[in-house]
Amino acid sequence: MRIYKILTLLLPALLFVACFEDDTTNGNRILSEITIEGGIDSIYNIDKQETLRIVPVISQKNVEKPLSYTWEIELVPYSNDAEFVYVGEKLGSFNCRLIVENEDGKAFFPFKLNVNSPYEEGITVLSEDADGRPMLSFMQTPLNPDEEAHFTEGDCLSLNNSDIFFSSHPADIVQTSGSLIFTCRGSGAGNDIPAVYYLNEKTLVVENMFTVPEYPDYKPVKLLVPSTGSVGAAYPILCDNGRVYEFSTAEAAIQPSRKLFYTYSPASFVVDQGVGYYYDVVLWDNDIDALASIYNGYGPYYFSHTYHLGRDDENFAQGNYFTGKKLSAMLPVRSTKEQMKLNGNEAVVIVNNGVMLYSLVIGTSFWAYNYELAENYLMDNGGFKMVGFGKSPIDENTPCIANKTYYSLLFADGNKVRRWNYTTSQLLTAAEELLAVGSNDAIITGFEISDDHLQTYVSFYEPLQDGLNGSVWVFDTDKGTVLKKYDNVCYRPVKMFYKRK
Repeated sequence: MRIYKILTLLLPALLFVACFEDDTTNGNRILSEITIEGGIDSIYNIDKQETLRIVPVISQKNVEKPLSYTWEIELVPYSNDAEFVYVGEKLGSFNCRLIVENEDGKAFFPFKLNVNSPYEEGITVLSEDADGRPMLSFMQTPLNPDEEAHFTEGDCLSLNNSDIFFSSHPADIVQTSGSLIFTCRGSGAGNDIPAVYYLNEKTLVVENMFTVPEYPDYKPVKLLVPSTGSVGAAYPILCDNGRVYEFSTAEAAIQPSRKLFYTYSPASFVVDQGVGYYYDVVLWDNDIDALASIYNGYGPYYFSHTYHLGRDDENFAQGNYFTGKKLSAMLPVRSTKEQMKLNGNEAVVIVNNGVMLYSLVIGTSFWAYNYELAENYLMDNGGFKMVGFGKSPIDENTPCIANKTYYSLLFADGNKVRRWNYTTSQLLTAAEELLAVGSNDAIITGFEISDDHLQTYVSFYEPLQDGLNGSVWVFDTDKGTVLKKYDNVCYRPVKMFYKRK
């Protein structure tokens, strides 16, 4: 059992002592004074289903007399035992109190009991075993900074849903509006068909699910769903053939997209600030080599110097900013909260014209309320920068992450993490090796970064190993120093992300 003691009573003056009245005739009867000396703290944190045991230390001054105990939770009596034994079956924060009394008086000790989810906040990994079966691994961020983080034992899906058969070949997972939603492609055999699952974000118990047998080409790659969903809104799901379906998270329904009719790169992504319903979905239109955006459900709008440029606009050929250039890679830039206030969401786009590689840093919203200011919203950050020749070392499927603190773009090269400064003319093709993970055969599948950008998580697997062959390492984002290794905690990682409260 893990109990985090936040505040302890250090001075005798702070001890809870009973108040007494002398009700004798002569006023000289010896009274018994109760003191709660220790064994009990002001705040307790336990995980759901954990057992908390409190054994208070009680003393009586002058005379020892029979004691009675009352433990209260939210002012309702819970137990009259000398010890407090509580199983955290219900999540929440509870005001509690111990009352100790004898015939001469009472002593009180209030305390707070927090029953937390064992999956409250931390790194979450969706992985796939050799047979395509999904696994969910979770590493709780400790509430006590002195405690060391660790991955929970076993598969969180089967541990919390032993009676549910999950389809095979997991594709993506997102956290939105109190749920973790993940989708699987299935094998097509028997009941192993494409499906979508809603997990309670606190307990990882399946609260809803539905299958998608009616669309044979529904083979999802990416859920382009913001962190806060909206009733009546439909969000894109990108499939492996580049086609898009619409996903209504509130109605639990999927249908072909009514606005994204073409084929799009798997490098597409969604960005939002985690508050309200403001979000951007950024997509690369493979049919015409152009960058498009969905803003709060409106669009798509194309990146150009013409306000509200649509694909069918008669000026599209002249206004398309990327005419003659093919996409190599595209990814959002991670910003801290302070950086976000100044810059908003940005993205790095790397393209080539068959000979030279170019990079561009842009804002992700191509839409503005004010027509006169539209040009400011559509401007890029300094134009294209030439960053190399020939074939790009990264493509639209390469695991990458970029951050604004160090202006670094980290990308995978087998088992190596390479670093490139995306704001300079430094050659992308000559990006330095920051570190290597696992064996020479290891394959990196994803990255995540801490809110302060100081630490980066990298997920990888060993294809020549059997069993739990997936691992997560943590390293210093700037120096590349490995800080922690969590080996063999999953299978081949499909998606790694930081689950928030």
